[in-house]
Amino acid sequence: MKTSLWLFAVLICFTSNAKEDPKFPASAIPENLKKNVVAVVREDEMVYTITADNRATLHGHYVVTIFNRKADYIAEFSDWYSKLKKISKFEGTVYNAEGLIVKRVKGNDVSDQSVYETGTLYTDTRTKSIDLSQSEYPYTVEFEYDVEYRFLYHINGSSIIPSENISVQKAAYQLIYPKTLTPRYKTYNIVQTPKVEQLEGGRESVSWRFENLAAIKFEPLSDPEDILPQIVAAPGKFEYDGYSGSMETWEDYGKWQLSLNRGRDLLTEETKKKVKEITKGLSTQEQKVKALYEFLQNRTRYVNISLGIGGLQPFEAMVVDKVGYGDCKGLSNYMIALLKEVGIKGYYTKIMAGDDAPEIDVAFPSHQTNHIIVGVPNGADTLWLECTDQTNPFDFQGTFTGDRKAIMVTENGGRIVNTHRYSMEQNSQHRVADVFLELNGDAKAKVTTTYNGLQYENDDLNFILNKQYDDQRKWILSNTQIPSFDVVGFSMINKKNKVPSAVVNSDFSLKRWATASGKRIFITPNLMNRSTFVPEKVESRKTKVVTNFAYTDSDTIRYHIPEGIYPEFLPQPVSIKSRFGEYEVNYKLDQNTLLYFRRVRMNKGEFPPESYTELVEFYKNINKADNSKIVFLSKT
Repeated sequence: MKTSLWLFAVLICFTSNAKEDPKFPASAIPENLKKNVVAVVREDEMVYTITADNRATLHGHYVVTIFNRKADYIAEFSDWYSKLKKISKFEGTVYNAEGLIVKRVKGNDVSDQSVYETGTLYTDTRTKSIDLSQSEYPYTVEFEYDVEYRFLYHINGSSIIPSENISVQKAAYQLIYPKTLTPRYKTYNIVQTPKVEQLEGGRESVSWRFENLAAIKFEPLSDPEDILPQIVAAPGKFEYDGYSGSMETWEDYGKWQLSLNRGRDLLTEETKKKVKEITKGLSTQEQKVKALYEFLQNRTRYVNISLGIGGLQPFEAMVVDKVGYGDCKGLSNYMIALLKEVGIKGYYTKIMAGDDAPEIDVAFPSHQTNHIIVGVPNGADTLWLECTDQTNPFDFQGTFTGDRKAIMVTENGGRIVNTHRYSMEQNSQHRVADVFLELNGDAKAKVTTTYNGLQYENDDLNFILNKQYDDQRKWILSNTQIPSFDVVGFSMINKKNKVPSAVVNSDFSLKRWATASGKRIFITPNLMNRSTFVPEKVESRKTKVVTNFAYTDSDTIRYHIPEGIYPEFLPQPVSIKSRFGEYEVNYKLDQNTLLYFRRVRMNKGEFPPESYTELVEFYKNINKADNSKIVFLSKT
C-alpha cells in the first residue's frame, strides 16, 4: 500500500513538472490594445550590430497575436540569403489562445528554395520561409532569427506599428556599432529621444523602447507615412563585395555607383557600326535617342539577374549586346553605351518604381530605390527611357516611374532629379458617342473613347493594345459601365506619342437600356461614366487629404430621339467648383437630338484636414448630377 502511494505521488510530481507554462496567452493583452484590432504585436525586438565596414549581424524576435484572417499574412515569415548573407537561426512557434504550444517549426517545415521567379534567369539568392497561419482565433506566432551580413550597404530599420488596426504591446530597436562606423538614423512620427550608451571596446549603442501603442486607423485619402512610426538607418562608410564607398551625401552615393559601372559600357565594332547606321541622316538629338531606344526595344528582352553584387552592378554592355537580354541595370547600361557611341550623354538613374511607391527622402541619403532608368538631358527637358519594356512609348513613364524624385548618377556623383509629371490636361479621357434610342427602351450606341497620358494605362489598356482580339474584347466587356449591353464590334488604335493615347471605338447593342412605363421613357444621360464614389464620413479628421491623380474626363453624347416623343423633364445645367476640382453638365435640345455634355477636372495635391467635409460634399453633388434622369413623354 505504501509502495502504491509512493508511485502515485511520483506520477503526480512528474505530471506537474512536465506540464508547460502558458506563454503569451491572449488574456494577458491589455483591453485597450484589443479594441478594433486584427492583431497585437506582443514583442518586437531588433538588434543590429555593426562589426566592420563589411560585417554586421541582426537578431530578431517577433511575437504577434492574430485575431482574425485579415492578419493571417503576419503569420508568414520569409527572408533571403546568398553568399553575402547567411541566416544562422530561423525558429518559429505557434501558441493557442491560452498560450499553450500548438506547433514548433522543425527543419522540414521551413521552405528553402531559389528565388527563381518568372523573368528571372540567373540568381544565387535563396529564400527561407514558413507559414504558421491557423484556422482558430486568436492564436499567437513567435519568430526568432539571426542573420549574418558580409556587407554594410543596407541597415534594417523598424516599422514600430506595421500597419493600421494593429496595436503594439512591446517593441525595441537597437543599433550597436564601433564609433568609427557610426551609422545615421532617422525617425518618423516618433517623439521619443533615443537612449545612447557607451559600450566596451570603443563601441556605442543607440536604442528605442516602446510600450502599449494603440492601433492606428488610416483615414480615407491619407498617406500612411504621415502617421505610422518608423525608424530608418543607413551607414556612412561601407563596403559591398569589395567596393568601398560612402552614403553621407547623395553625391558620395552616386560616386560609389559610378565605381560599380566603370568600364562596363564597351561595345563591339560591329554594334558601333550598326549604331552609326541607325542614326545616319537624323538631325536632332531627340530623333537619334528615339531611334536607338526603339533598336534596344526590338533587340532585347527583360530578365532578372542577381548574382553576388549583381543586384547593384550592371552586366557589361557587350554581354547584353551578345545575348539580347538583361535586367533593368544591364539594359539601362547598354542603352547608355549605345548613346555614347553617337556622342549623346545618357545617365544611369536610380528610382523607386511602382504605382504606389513611397517618395525618396532626399534629406536622408541611403539605398531607397528598386529600379534603374536612363535620363538624357535634352535642352531644358530630360528624356526618360524605360529600358525593360519592349512596347513602351518613347519618353513615356506612366505611373511606374513618373512624377517622383530619382538619383541620377553623373560624372560628379549622385544628383536628385524629378521625372515627368503629367498634367490634368494630359491625363484625359475624351468620349464621343451617338445613341439611337428606340420607343421600347432599346438603343444602339457608337462610342469613341480616347485615353491620353496616364489614362492610357487605365486597367492595363497599354498592355491590351498589343494583345489579340479576345483579350481586347474582354477588356471592353469589363471596362464598359453600362448595365446590359452586347458588343457588336470594336477596334483599338495605339498612338505611341511622347504623351501616348489609345483610341477605342465600340458599337453596342443596349437591351432595355431606357425604362419605358406607359407613355413615359426614362433615361440616365450619363451613358458610361457615372461617379459612385463617396469618401466615408470622418469625425474630427486629423491627417491631410491627399489626392494622387490629376485628370480631365469629358463626355459628349448625342441622343437621337425617335419620332413621337418629346422631353417632359430636362435637368438643369450643373456647375460645381471646389479646391479639389470642377464639374459641369449641360444639355442642349435640337429637334430630334439631345446633346449631353459632361466634364470633370480633378486636381492632384495635399489639402488641410478640415477640407475633407468639402471633398465629401463635392463627390455627393457629382454623384447626384451623374444619376439625374431625363423623362420623355409620348405625343399620343
